[in-house]
Formats: sequence, structure tokens, C-alpha cells
Amino acid sequence: MTGADVREQTEDSGPGGYAAARLRLLTEGARSGPPRRTALAELTDDWLAGLFTAAAAGTRGVSLVAVGGYGRGELSPRSDLDLVLLHDGSAPDAVAALADRLWYPVWDLGLSLDHSVRTPAEARRTAGEDLKVHLGLLDARHLAGDPALTAGLRTTALADWRNQAPGRLPELQELCAERAARQGELQYLLEPDLKEARGGLRDATALRAVAASWLADAPREGLADARRRLLDVRDALHLATGRATDRLALQEQDQVAAELDLLDADTLLRQVYEAARVIAYASDVTWREVGRVLRSRAVRPRLRKLARERSDFLRRAVAGDGRALGGGKPVTERSPLAEGVVEQDGEVVLARTARPERDPVLPLRAAAAAAQAGLPLSLHAVRRLAATARPLPTPWPAEAREQLVTLLGSGGPTVEVWEALEAEGLVSRLLPDWERVRCRPQRNAVHVWTVDRHLIETAVRASEFTRRVSRPDLLLVAALLHDIGKGWPGDHSVAGEIITKDVAARIGFDRSDVAVLSLLVRHHLLLIETATRRDLDDPATVRSVAEAVGTQSTLELLHALTEADALATGPAAWSSWRGSLVADLVRRVSAVLAGDAPEEPEPAAPTAAQERLAIEAFRTGGPVLALSAQTEPVTGEEPSGDPEPLGVELLIAVPDQPGVLPAVAGVLAVHRLTVRTAELRALSLPHDVDDDGTVLLLNWRVAAEYGSLPQAARLRTDLVRALDGSLDIAGRLAERDAAYPRRRGWTAPPARVTVAPAASHHATVIEVRAQDAPGLLHRIGTALEKAGVRVRSMHVSTLGANAVDAFYVTTGTGAPLPPGDATSLAGVLEETLRA
Repeated sequence: MTGADVREQTEDSGPGGYAAARLRLLTEGARSGPPRRTALAELTDDWLAGLFTAAAAGTRGVSLVAVGGYGRGELSPRSDLDLVLLHDGSAPDAVAALADRLWYPVWDLGLSLDHSVRTPAEARRTAGEDLKVHLGLLDARHLAGDPALTAGLRTTALADWRNQAPGRLPELQELCAERAARQGELQYLLEPDLKEARGGLRDATALRAVAASWLADAPREGLADARRRLLDVRDALHLATGRATDRLALQEQDQVAAELDLLDADTLLRQVYEAARVIAYASDVTWREVGRVLRSRAVRPRLRKLARERSDFLRRAVAGDGRALGGGKPVTERSPLAEGVVEQDGEVVLARTARPERDPVLPLRAAAAAAQAGLPLSLHAVRRLAATARPLPTPWPAEAREQLVTLLGSGGPTVEVWEALEAEGLVSRLLPDWERVRCRPQRNAVHVWTVDRHLIETAVRASEFTRRVSRPDLLLVAALLHDIGKGWPGDHSVAGEIITKDVAARIGFDRSDVAVLSLLVRHHLLLIETATRRDLDDPATVRSVAEAVGTQSTLELLHALTEADALATGPAAWSSWRGSLVADLVRRVSAVLAGDAPEEPEPAAPTAAQERLAIEAFRTGGPVLALSAQTEPVTGEEPSGDPEPLGVELLIAVPDQPGVLPAVAGVLAVHRLTVRTAELRALSLPHDVDDDGTVLLLNWRVAAEYGSLPQAARLRTDLVRALDGSLDIAGRLAERDAAYPRRRGWTAPPARVTVAPAASHHATVIEVRAQDAPGLLHRIGTALEKAGVRVRSMHVSTLGANAVDAFYVTTGTGAPLPPGDATSLAGVLEETLRA
């Protein structure tokens, strides 16, 4: 559809013609992206110009102006129309009537409209008071009416912006920072706001405003393409949802990907993340340059005055060599940091004598020096290194390996330096396997970072533990590589082991170090999974870990890597409780590696409180329970730090009988209590009470889904009813779900149930991984009860939205299940959870 076609159609048929032409344009499969946005803007321009001409009826001193995104000619399918009706103030009544004749047709078509009616003086005054209004006027574009009026406003707005830049740019930077704090970083979010999040379209607009100030400019390479990509995604999102939304919700990602002819939602997210990363990095560089320029302007008058006052003295002081220093330009200080690397104006730059084309280690040396000094690498330095540095030989020289370890061990500053290297492609050049994990999303609520950022965060965390291990270099490199296999199909630990062998050898580690690094990557989940899902009192558990680890030094490294990995994953992945479990496992494995074979454990003696509850439950013949608040020190702080609430400890004693597990789990679900951890074991009564009496002891940690905790008496009453069958738990849960259906933003992966081979000599270990939901543990317990197995013990944990549970089950006689029965039970349980 050409501009002439649009004009003919809209002139002939008015708003209806515009609506039909707009619909055809948006449903054309052959045109998308910038051409469609431009065509939509032109179509809208012609329609609004026609409305203005018909409604103005000879009114003079008036113009219609597009501002903001519409002023830039970037109309997405559901974008607002940002319009200013500008007038000279000579006929306010006529202008008010004209505004009505313009705005109502827009509203009648259901289009969003952001409008104002102002004189040039009013527009200028409002812009001075409201930064967002001023930003919109920077993109002012004439649509109809008096062009001189529009040109005057645009000229004035740009002149004011440039004159006021030293005050307005810091205000704009603060606005961007506040928005980033509210919305998060676009390059890491699973449901990002394409416009408001850091690295989104608002930041791209802010960079245009900085460029318009003439004080600084953003790095241009890749910026236009990144902005175009985000606009394309927003267009597809508007078409997919039929709404004016900028949030890329999980349930819309597949449809948006299809609209853009992309492979899948992960490919879509990766492209969004890459674009956001370009804009975020450009913002960092630009705002640093703005700060440098503003500091320079602030100090220049003082330096000129000082130079005049001392000019005579300076001339005399250097008269011997004939140079007059007074009044000259002050020399910028350059402080050496490393060979070929200096600090200048708060950034790390290359020395004048640096020769990247002859020094292949210089990129790593400069990066390490910057991270150690806590300074950013200058854009010019990184680009020069990317353009001229020779590739490192294989294997790397020792200095290169040492500089990489230094960079990884520099703590928080490593992140910004690494991002600078990555922005210019230096990371993928140093580590080609990095390309597969770069900007790769992790569809797991526990993870807060993309795969590549998680690896760097793990190295940052590991840098805090380098004093705990004898080989900090191996710890830091293992941290960098532990999830490198996530870019490949299959088990990422297995794939990562293979990749690590190649990468470690290329970096220059010897054969024994390569073996340790590959083992650390292969088993980086071993300690946390064993500690939270296995019975540590079972000798088979400890022996299996000892056989996998092999040596004390490797165990030491794996312990530190485990904690660093969990801390870098997110707040749901680590706590002092999990840390204590891992530490207990490490202590036991260390003893085995030292030659002390684990002995068959004696049954743990009950505490006095547990014994009192057990005796009371036996004598009353019913359940007895106690609630008590639990706290622990905040992760990473000394024990004297503020406590971190863990919820409430629920201790239940009940005479041994069928159906205890599903009954307790069901009652908790009915009362909207979330189970964070759960343990179950049988407790023998003291001989002076009953020689054969057995009580089941359940020690759970729970938290209210919302509101306050129910009273213990209410829980006990419902538990009695659940055990005698008078409380229909399944019915109550189904009734509640029907009345308050849960919103589903995305389809969770199906539950998976497996049998852990050789995990215990005393029981069969059934492992369940599923999406956490109310009543999940009740369903599992009911299925196990129907299968006729006994739960000897269990270890339940919730990581974000994921339930990871292990059940030690036996036959009625207390023996492990036959292999065929175990496999059948796993299948039945999996089918039950998927139903």
C-alpha cells in the first residue's frame, strides 16, 4: 500500500477508511518491522492531517504536532498517539472546539491518545517543569497546520535542552536508575518489560536525548539494530495479545516467537537479552562520559584561574628549557597499573607504548588490572584490543592463565569488566565455547541470571572462598565453567565435563589439573543434591560420594564450589540450613577419605521434647503436635548477625498407623501451609513405657501461604479427623481450587519420578521432581499408601517453584523393594502426578 493509496482511501471514506487500511496493514504477512512501523505512521499522519484540515475551518495560528514515539515515526500496532495541539493563543475558544473535533474521532476508533493543547510558551514552561515532557518534545514532528509554529517549538525545545544539559542530564540519569531499580534488568528477566526495564526502549530513548545535548554520545555500533529488535518484538507482542502491553509474559512468548519466525521462545528471549545487553552497555559507557564531561566543566574555571595566578612563577621555574607553562592546558594524569595499562580519568586505558598487535596477553592483563583496581575498561581501549590484539597461542602462556585467574578472583568489579570484554566479542574469542551459553535463558524460578551471568556471579562468589582451598586457581576456573554444558543437549554436567577437559588444556593446565577441573564440573551438584535428598546416616550415601570425589583436596574444592554456585543462583538455593547439611556430608566424606570407614549408625536419640510428645501420643492414642518459631543466621554473616526466619517448626507425634503421611500433608494443604522441609522417622518408646510401642515422628518446617498461622488446636482437630477418615481432604482441596483457580502464566514441565540406584542398603530411594503446588505432598503420600509401601524416612525441599523430594521406602517387612516393584512404583507415581 503506497502513500497515495492511503491518502485516496482515507480522504474518500474518513475514519472508517483509516480503520480498514490500518487493519490491512497490520495483517499483511509480507511487511513487518521498520517498514510497517513507518507505513503505519504515514497512514496515521495522513488521516490526522485530513481531520485537522476539515476541522480547522480557516483557524490560523494552530498546528498539530506528533511527539514521543509517534514523533519518531515508530508506531507499534497498539502504541499511544502522542499529540500536541499547538496554538498562538489568539483564539482559545476556536482551538478548544478544534481539539474536540480531533480527539473524539481518535477515541471513537478505540485508539489510545496522549494529548495536550498548549501555546509555545506553555509547552516550554511545562517542559522545564517535567523532564518527560521535555524528552517528548525533542522528537517533535509537524503533522498539519502552521509549520512555522512547530518549527519554533522544536528549535526552542532543542536549544533549552542543550543549554540546560548540565542540570537535566543528571536528572535523566537518576530517572533511569530509579526505573531500573523498579523494573530490573531486561537482559535477565523471564518476563521482561521491553520498555521500562534496564536496557529497554526507554534507555534507548534516553541515549538519543544525551546525543541531542551535544555533551556526549553513545557508542553507535549495534545500537540501532538492538533498538530495532526490541521494537520488532513489541510489535509482535501487540499483535499476539491484541493489547497495548510491553511485558513479554511467559504465556505469550511462543506466539510472539512464531510471529517473528523464530525457532522457539528461548530463541526469542536470547535475542531480547542480546539487544538489551547492547543498550545497557551503551548506557553505562555514555553515562560515564557524561559524568567525565560535567566534572571537567566544573573544574575548568578553577584551573584557568589558578593558571593565571601562577603563570609568572611557572614561566620562571621552567625558563631553562624555554617552555611557558602558564595558561596552558592541564596535563591529564596517567597512573600505571600494569605493563601497557594505565588509569586515566577514572578509567583503564592502554599506555601510549602498548602494542596489542605484538602482545596477545594484553587483553587479559588490562582486564585483570581494571578489575583489581575496581575501575571500568574504557570503550576505546576495549575496541582497540578487539581490533588489533593477536589471538593467544594454544596452550596459553602461563601469564595469560594467571591473568584470567586474577580477573576471576577480583570480586564484584569482575562483572563490569567481563561485560566490557563481552560487548566487543573478546570473551568468545578467548573461550569459543562461551558463545553457546551467552545470553541463554534459564527457565527456572530459582535462577535469577542467564547462564553466562550466573557463571560470572559464581566466580565472584568463589573469590570469597579462595582462602579456604589450597588451589584457588582451580576453584575460580571451575566456577567459570561449571555450567558451560548448558549450551549443549543432554545432562549439562556430563557435557560440561567434556568441554572443560578441552578448555582447561587449551588454557594451559597440566594433565592432573585438567582431571580435577573436569571432575569438579561433572560433580558440581553432587554435594547439595546428596545432602538435601539422601539419608546421611546411611553408609552407602557417604561411600558413594567419597568414591566420586577421590581426594581430600578435591572435596575441599567441591565444597567451596557448591556454596559459590548456590549463592550465585538465587536466594532460594542456599540457606544456613542447607549449608549445615552440606558441611555435615563433607565432614563424613572427609573421614572416609582419611581411612575411617563409616559405621552402621545407631538410631538417633530423641530429644526430651520429642520423647514427651511420643509418650503423650502413645498414651492418648492420637496425634500430638507442637509449633515453635525457627530462625538462623543470615547466609554469609557471622552467627551473631540478624536471624533469618525459616518459618515455624511443626513437630508431630502419632502412633504408628497407615495413612499418616498423606493425612498430615493434606491437613497442612487445607490450612494453606507451605512445607519448606519435612522429615519422617519411626521412634521407639522407652522400655518403661512399652517395649513394643512405636510412634511416628514428623519434623516439618512450614510457613503460611498468606495471613497468619492457624492455632495448633485446630490443626490437631483436623488431623484427628483426617486419620479417622471423617475429613475429606481431596474434596476440600478440589472445592477450594474450583472456587479460586490459580492463574497459570506458563506450562510447567511434567513431573519426573526416578529410582536412585544403590542410594541405600536399607531402603529404596524414590526421587520426585515436580512443580510445587498445594496438596502435592498429600498426593504423593496417598499414592505411596495405595502402593502398600512404608515410608522409612523422607527428605523434602522446595526450591522456588520446584519441589525436590526423596522418599526412603520399604516393603511391609522393612526390606528394600525388588527392582521391578521399585520401577513400577516410580511409573505409577509419575502418572499420578501428571494427571
